[in-house]
Amino acid sequence: VHPSFSAKERSDAVPGTHKHERRPEWRDGAKGVFLVPHPDTPRAAVAAIAVEATRPAPGRLTLRYILTGDVSALRLPPSSPQQRTDDLWKHTCFEAMVLSPPNPAYRELNLAPSTQWAAYRFDAYRQGMATADIPTPHITISTAPGRLDLQATITLDLPPSALWRLGLSAVIEETSGRLSYWALAHPPGRPDFHHADCFTLELPDTEPS
Repeated sequence: VHPSFSAKERSDAVPGTHKHERRPEWRDGAKGVFLVPHPDTPRAAVAAIAVEATRPAPGRLTLRYILTGDVSALRLPPSSPQQRTDDLWKHTCFEAMVLSPPNPAYRELNLAPSTQWAAYRFDAYRQGMATADIPTPHITISTAPGRLDLQATITLDLPPSALWRLGLSAVIEETSGRLSYWALAHPPGRPDFHHADCFTLELPDTEPS
């Protein structure tokens, strides 16, 4: 099981990175995890990808992806109007799969550094794919030397008072065109973000104030 950290669980170790690299400071109330690269795909430019996940209100999900490494060596799409766009996963893209167990139906979210986005619904594993009817997410991008942050708040058409289980992932493209695939966990074989083995992060419903 891949380790997860809350804001109170402090550890300086970032899996798969050099010793001098430190993990982000998780925000209060957030669950923080690290993605791991698929063993069959190279990842020379990326040191680590961390993700924060919170449910700030019923039916809402906030995700913050924090990539560290040689950002100049990445092929990032130019900024564009924030609109729904297909095939974002073919290039640099941050992703999330979300379901509410025991229902096998799930949602797929694609979030690009261009602020373009996509959302799909599936009845079960790769079955019954259709566009998910959700509002436009609020997406912000920030960059600094050696760092790229993408934050998105999404309203999902899933039971707001139920447990949600997430599979978090990313496709990273380098300027050479080489792709690396990152996830909380990888099933045997080729990268497959839809596989049940990838859904390892659980977020309970929002607690009443």
